[in-house]
This record gives sequence, C-alpha cells and structure tokens, in this order.
Amino acid sequence: MNTRPTFSVFMLWVGLAFIYIPMIILVIYSFNASRLVTVWGGWSVHWYVGLLDNTQLMSAVKRSLQIAFFTATAAVALGTLAAFVMTRIKRFRGRTLFSGLVTAPLVMPEVITGLSLLLLFVAMAEAVGWPAERGMMTIWIAHTTFATSYVAIVVSGRLGELDQSIEEAAMDLGSPPWKTFLLITVPMIAPSIAAGWLLAFTLSLDDLVLASFVSGPGATTLPMEVFSSVRLGVKPEINAIASVILLAVSLFTLLAWFIARSADKRARAPAPDDAAT
Repeated sequence: MNTRPTFSVFMLWVGLAFIYIPMIILVIYSFNASRLVTVWGGWSVHWYVGLLDNTQLMSAVKRSLQIAFFTATAAVALGTLAAFVMTRIKRFRGRTLFSGLVTAPLVMPEVITGLSLLLLFVAMAEAVGWPAERGMMTIWIAHTTFATSYVAIVVSGRLGELDQSIEEAAMDLGSPPWKTFLLITVPMIAPSIAAGWLLAFTLSLDDLVLASFVSGPGATTLPMEVFSSVRLGVKPEINAIASVILLAVSLFTLLAWFIARSADKRARAPAPDDAAT
C-alpha cells in the first residue's frame, strides 16, 4: 500500500501553510511588548488591555457590527424573495432582465458600484434633500445592494433542489400561498437562508471599497480604520483586534461544527423501537 503523499496533497498543505502561517505570526506578535511590530520585546497582553481605551477603534468595531447585522438581515429578506421569483416563476415579462440585474453585482467591480452609488446619493441629496449626509444609512444601503446578490444565488440553489410536491399538497389541502411559503418552504430552505445571512454579514464586515465611497465623517468602519492605520505603519493594537476577530471566528466555527456533529449523531442513532427489536 502506497502511503506517500501525492502531489495534490502536498500542494494542499502548501496552500494551507501559505494562508495560516501569516495568521499565526500575527497572533504571536499581538502579544509583543514592544511598540515596534517587527522587534520582539517579550510577551505581554498590554495591547489587548489597551483596546478598551482605544475609543476610536472600538467605535469602528461597533459600527461595523451594526451595519453588518442590518445588511445581512435586509439582504436575506430581499435575496430570498428574488430567489423565489427566479426559481418558481418560470415565465414573466422581463425575467431575463430581472435575473441579470440581481446577479450583476457579483461581477461588477466594487469601484464602479461605489462610484455609482456615490453619484446617486449626491443627486438624491440635491433633488429631494435625502440623504442629508452620508453615514451608516448610506453604507447599509450600499452593502445591501451587493450582498443581496450573494444571498439570492445561495437560496436559489436550494430552492431549485426542493421537491415541490409537499408545497403543492399543502395548497391542495387549503393552505394559502403565503402560509405555504412561511410554514413549508422557509423551514426547508432554512440552512441556505442561514448560510446566506452569514455570507452577507461577512461581506459587509469585510468591505472597504464601497464604504470608502459612501461613508462620511463619523461613519468610519473597521476596515477603513485598519487601512488608514496600516498606511502609517502597523500598530500593535491592529494585531490585537485582528487576533480577537480570529478567535471569535474560530470559536463560532467550532460551535457550528459541534452542533452539526451532534445533529448527525442523533440522526444516525437508532430509534428506541428499532433498538428494542
């Protein structure tokens, strides 16, 4: 039996090392006592404690989390409805145009999208007086416009695989379409809705280009704050906040894996009647 690693396995480990070794180095240097990031000065948690006193950075974190939450929620609502239209309503006038408009932000450069939204907000402010100033609201609208496309693609993939006989049976028994959608369809596509919500949340939290175009004074997000700080040199506080984000993502991933593993064990476990038999 040949136990030597193949070329594909070797390249897989090289790729994983290329991704995760810089993250490990970042976490190690977040405990560096020296203010100079490239000079090791011993172990210390000084920069983690200092995060609580850095009001500008913590405000950016809070603002980014708020925008990401509302963006993911709005994108799920709009993206699910768009996916339902694209997969269940096969023929209607303008279907091709509608599908193209929904998926266009996936391939549209963010610079073009950001510039277009900036011009739109400026024109609206001159025409109707809204928005009076760019801030969290304009960032939320911009993030929702492109996150909706990702949610629509994820949910439409799941909707296309569903057996519609269950929904048809519910409507044959007198269930109205809206009730069938809420009580039958939504529970069956709940995993894809959750995946779309998490994807939209991550995209919003990570966005820099769109936020740079449509933000205003006092509406700096975390990526914008990190980018502006890194341009003047990496600060130890940036390593600390990045390490906290890595820890939060790792714990969430571990929790999701544990829940999925427990559910899989319960699904494979024999029923009491089968075990008795």
